[in-house]
Amino acid sequence: MVGSANRVLLCGCVEVRVTTTAGTDWQAWQESWDRQQEWYMPDREERFRVMLDMVEAVVGPEPKVLDLACGTGSITDRLLRRFPGATSTGVDLDPALLTIARGTFEGDDRVTFVTADLKDATWTGKLPHRSYDAVLTATALHWLHDEPLAALYGQIGTVVRDGGVFMNADHMIDTETPRINAAERAHRHAAMDRAKAEGAVDWKEWWALAAKDPALAAPTAERFVIYGEHADGDMPSPAWHARTLREAGFGEARTVWASPSDTLVLAVK
Repeated sequence: MVGSANRVLLCGCVEVRVTTTAGTDWQAWQESWDRQQEWYMPDREERFRVMLDMVEAVVGPEPKVLDLACGTGSITDRLLRRFPGATSTGVDLDPALLTIARGTFEGDDRVTFVTADLKDATWTGKLPHRSYDAVLTATALHWLHDEPLAALYGQIGTVVRDGGVFMNADHMIDTETPRINAAERAHRHAAMDRAKAEGAVDWKEWWALAAKDPALAAPTAERFVIYGEHADGDMPSPAWHARTLREAGFGEARTVWASPSDTLVLAVK
């Protein structure tokens, strides 16, 4: 968009608005998405760090990466800052988040974005490469129920090269520990309530801001037609993920990082 645009940043828990005149400040939208996500997951950067540590450990510092359900490209952003020789293909269906991603990485020939529905069995045919060193995803696949997620894992197994890796960092609930789960959730939500009282922007408020930006209004309306308010998926345990990945053709799979609420599972082809 040419003309003025609102720049929305969250510095700590304080919202800052900056007006730009050269066009939409996509980097500001990228950063505001990160701050909103960190309200839910204060250890979000730590899971990204471990994810990239394991990419480097298994496939090296110049990987060809598929950023699965990429959103605004948060993983791609951290990947390229840490590994300048890497390349990334981001795939998502959300038109608003992809608009931010494409704006953020415009002109960077290391990055390609693909619009595809991961519940469509033909989505891998839209990718620019037949195989990848690493397929990475974070806080996205809990939107899927167990059966379509297991099917997706089978499809992912076809695009990870032999010796390559798949990693999923997401909400994974162990149903055998209900008291621990309840205590962790109460503690986490109390911290979120304190941050909210200090001005943190949540999911609903962030999307309301996006809907008011002329450059994002139309794709935001479209994404709510596609998804509704929020998908109602499942959050199976880390053991389920590891077992299902092995059944999908990966030779090894296990947890490599965990917080009290989330887990990073790594699978090697």
